[in-house]
Amino acid sequence: MSIQVAAAAAAADVQNRPSRIPNVARAAGPIMAMPRQPIVVDREKTCPLLLRVFTKHGGHHDLDVFAVRGQEPKEEVQMYTWKDATLRELTDLLKEVVPEARRRDARLSFAFVYPNRQGRNVMKQAGITNSMTRRPTPDDNRTLQELGFQTGDFLDVAIFS
Repeated sequence: MSIQVAAAAAAADVQNRPSRIPNVARAAGPIMAMPRQPIVVDREKTCPLLLRVFTKHGGHHDLDVFAVRGQEPKEEVQMYTWKDATLRELTDLLKEVVPEARRRDARLSFAFVYPNRQGRNVMKQAGITNSMTRRPTPDDNRTLQELGFQTGDFLDVAIFS
């Protein structure tokens, strides 16, 4: 196990928060990332989480707009969902409330915004979907869990048309 991975794992233990560095296993050669195990959520018995989604037409927000808690961008959609929600599900929910996302040629780019170990916000690209379901993308069926989402992260969505 590399020193960086070990340090990140130790820091995650200290903060009682799982590390964002993928699980690693030593094979007969170099360190290889192991795929995240898919989770099964019983949506009837599991309480949903609040997902704060910030949309912007033409590109992602700058990180400095998330710097002060309580002064986030005004274009916010709050939705309750589960960690097994796919980007396609989130796209369809956004289309219901954001007119720009309904356009036939709209592409939605998803990114997580969360604080790093030093407390500064970072943005991590999560995936891209098309507004129209007839043009699926490889990211359509990726879940929040697979993408490394943690409760409390913001979701920044850039809408391109």
